[in-house]
Amino acid sequence: MSWLFISDLHLGPETNAVTASFLRLLTRASPRFSHLFILGDFFESWVGDDDDSPWLQPLEQALCAWTASGRALLLLQGNRDFLLGAAWATRCAAQLLAEETVVTLPDGQTALLMHGDSLCTDDVAYQNFRRQVRQPAWQTAVLAQPLAQRHELARALRAQSRQAQANQAANIMDVNADAVRAALQRHEVTRLIHGHTHRPACHRLADGDTSSWRYVCGDWNEKGQAQVLSADAQGIASLFWEGENFNANVVARPSGI
Repeated sequence: MSWLFISDLHLGPETNAVTASFLRLLTRASPRFSHLFILGDFFESWVGDDDDSPWLQPLEQALCAWTASGRALLLLQGNRDFLLGAAWATRCAAQLLAEETVVTLPDGQTALLMHGDSLCTDDVAYQNFRRQVRQPAWQTAVLAQPLAQRHELARALRAQSRQAQANQAANIMDVNADAVRAALQRHEVTRLIHGHTHRPACHRLADGDTSSWRYVCGDWNEKGQAQVLSADAQGIASLFWEGENFNANVVARPSGI
């Protein structure tokens, strides 16, 4: 069966349409896909695995139904939900992946999975922030705070992030080509799949005699639509989730794969 890759849903208590669309995707995807990879920013923010907000309950129930059916659910932390932990993953019978994870795809080729924010090295201010919030001591101190206080902190961080992005050049927030090449070389792979940038595309990177590919999942709009990726025995393809069904008319496999 095929694998499905999605990213950047940014779910929260106010994203009812996107949440409903994702729940429909689980139903539509179950006959076709054996693995669902969520490559970060599943949530708009995550304040700890002890969050018991009511809006999370139907989502968790649907994820549990997905995994109970024998299908795999694999999660990466993003820059919005970096506090997502093993306790919540276990609750949904999901596997929490390492920040950089290499998998063997259904076609037998290996690929590196990342959220993608660590590749945006031109955004120096963000990278400094990222190093801070990824420190175990910082996370332990935050998670020790009362739940309500953590929600307030999350709102404050989101407001700061929106203000910072408004003053940034668009290219600063995209991946750095050297960082991409370094990641591919570090793991000795020629395929990279990530999200984060909200710029769905397939990029070919030529380094000497080696052809490397970078595949980017799209973010979900307010209607619950998104460009997603699938992988099967024929390779990697792009699909458009319309909110009710996958649009097969936009499937596009890069030449040479």
